Amino acid sequence: MEYAIDFGTSNTVVARVNADGLVETIKLPSLSALIADNPPLIPSLVYVQNANVPEVLIGQEVIDRGFDLANDQRFFRGFKRAIGNPAPGFVPELDQIAVKFELVGSWFLQRLISQLPEVDSLIFTVPVDSFEPYRQWLGSICEKLDVRQVRLLDEPTAAALGYGISAGNETILVIDFGGGTLDLALVQLNSTQAAQASPSNNPLGFLLKWGDRTLNQPNPQKTQIAKVIAKVGQNLGGIDIDYWLLDYFHTEQGLPKNSLVTRLAERVKIALSTSETASEVFFDDRTFESYELDLDRVTFNYILRQKDFFTRLDRVLDQIRQQATRQGVELSDLDAVVLVGGTAQIPAVRDWVGQNFPAEKIKASKPFESIAHGALSQGWQLKDFLYHSYGLRYWDKKYQRHGWHPIIKSGQPYPSAEPVELVLGASAPNQPSIELTIGELSETNVEVYFEDDRLVTRRIDKQQVAVQALNEKATTLAQLNPLGSPGIDRIKVIFRVDEQRTLRITVEDLLIDRTLLENQAVVQLI
Repeated sequence: MEYAIDFGTSNTVVARVNADGLVETIKLPSLSALIADNPPLIPSLVYVQNANVPEVLIGQEVIDRGFDLANDQRFFRGFKRAIGNPAPGFVPELDQIAVKFELVGSWFLQRLISQLPEVDSLIFTVPVDSFEPYRQWLGSICEKLDVRQVRLLDEPTAAALGYGISAGNETILVIDFGGGTLDLALVQLNSTQAAQASPSNNPLGFLLKWGDRTLNQPNPQKTQIAKVIAKVGQNLGGIDIDYWLLDYFHTEQGLPKNSLVTRLAERVKIALSTSETASEVFFDDRTFESYELDLDRVTFNYILRQKDFFTRLDRVLDQIRQQATRQGVELSDLDAVVLVGGTAQIPAVRDWVGQNFPAEKIKASKPFESIAHGALSQGWQLKDFLYHSYGLRYWDKKYQRHGWHPIIKSGQPYPSAEPVELVLGASAPNQPSIELTIGELSETNVEVYFEDDRLVTRRIDKQQVAVQALNEKATTLAQLNPLGSPGIDRIKVIFRVDEQRTLRITVEDLLIDRTLLENQAVVQLI
């Protein structure tokens, strides 16, 4: 049986195709929260009872036992955002074990998946702006699972299919605003154009593990294509708003900055989605401390404006507009704008969307389920492009520091139409080999950093390049025989990206006129 898992910063949704062939959101006993008017959601919470075994509580179990309102280092929320993030920061030690956020996330997903019956294959949905280390982390979890196959798919692309709007040719803008990220994607759904069997027509998502790859090869009988025209992602979500409210209550009412007040602030935020005013009161019968939080929508919107919240939304929408225009698509020609995620339910966000798009085009009926449901869509082929750039690390003699030479630019469709060639030489006498380090590059004006035990974001004045190395140690490209000498062009490296988004290289030794590597896979690009 195939399951789709939308692992979110605040909530996680699991869906499957039932015996009648219909997609359904499943409820897991004790893990799923049952809230009126909402589908079964699994709160993305973990409480570590014993780190050695390990023994953890997840989801609704944590809330039912009141551990989400405990000032305890064993309680974790918002850990997804920190997974794969290179920023050094808070790592608690529990039971003599350093508990990194990757470990917490692994415990959460492993416990969740263990509750699913008859798991044959999995689809994980991932944020647009997630870096390769996050996706490699998902791969490391999947290696330990007894499942035949695992695929990945961008969250907003899945959401476009999950709303089930297409009756012909439709152009849909997805605004996916969850707990940790804001993702926008412009997707064209073409259900009438016949898809030809060629390497450029990729299946829905791509294989992360293993199984029989022929199961996902392009099928000439398929007639539906999902083409991603533009996409933008940013580290901005509901958890940031929670921290802004925490700062507000700390400044205005002198409340402490701790996990308890953070959870109460989150509850106030959620209540303001349906009421003009909201309040939360809590009394700790162990410490005899009491907390009372009151807020109205006017003040809430003021806090958002003070944090340049709407300016950041405008900037992301402008990026989508620019990408779309380059592809000959205007946002005025959209067939639908779909809202996904809990943060998209905030009235101020809906008002912002309403100011930019006609009301009749805005759809918000499936804010929590559309991603997981869309990931299970059958009969679709995906045409997408690389979101990040990729480069080789080099030593900049002028500035005495490492730099990055771009080899694959963002926006590149795959498989690549033209290979990229690079000629390299030795840097020292009698050099035995030539090595390289590949990095994932992204331009951003948002800085992610730790503040005490929380991972927060802030806007910076100018764009900077964020880099994550994809191989911690340099990979040997070629053994040189005879040994290399400086000042001589020694090897030519030909880079290409195949239909599975894998970076492949061919290496030719120019001195001896011999091919050393032929179409060798180096790393999978996301």
